[in-house]
Amino acid sequence: MKTTLAKSWTPPNAATRTVLDGLRRLVQILRISGREAERIVGVSGAQLFVLSKLAAARGCALSINQLAARTHTHQSSVSVVVSRLVERGLVKRERSESDGRLRALSLTPAAQMLLNKAPQTAQDRIVTAVDAMPAVRRRQLAELLSELVQQTGAPAGATPQMFLESAESNPRKRSAHGRRASRS
Repeated sequence: MKTTLAKSWTPPNAATRTVLDGLRRLVQILRISGREAERIVGVSGAQLFVLSKLAAARGCALSINQLAARTHTHQSSVSVVVSRLVERGLVKRERSESDGRLRALSLTPAAQMLLNKAPQTAQDRIVTAVDAMPAVRRRQLAELLSELVQQTGAPAGATPQMFLESAESNPRKRSAHGRRASRS
């Protein structure tokens, strides 16, 4: 059987490949960072990013909305991650002293110990790189990425999850010390 090549094939657009390679590199950096966080401290990259933002508050408790702003995510997305951290005993959720309607989030001593040996997250490196761009370039990048997402047919108004963090519960729950929790 003889195989023939497509006659209408044209070489790919170099700029398209550059865009896709950039996206691939970012996803790869996020995956590697997430695996490193799992291996070293037993939490996902998104969970470590949230813990690092709570630690940056320097002992001050944050509301879920304040934490969402610091992680540059929607409050519902960060809330999923916080719930997992509360279940694992790494974050405390207490009623705010200044406003009883709000829940104040803070780190537990176990989280403080975990952060002492934790690597820097890819999310922190990406935020730092984006923040270092001139404001006009940041706006251009934001507009271009929004246009790209829209052109892919992604549902309008859908709330994105934190990087590589699923909305479902984590089937590989680990204790605060990185060991798999026993299943009962």
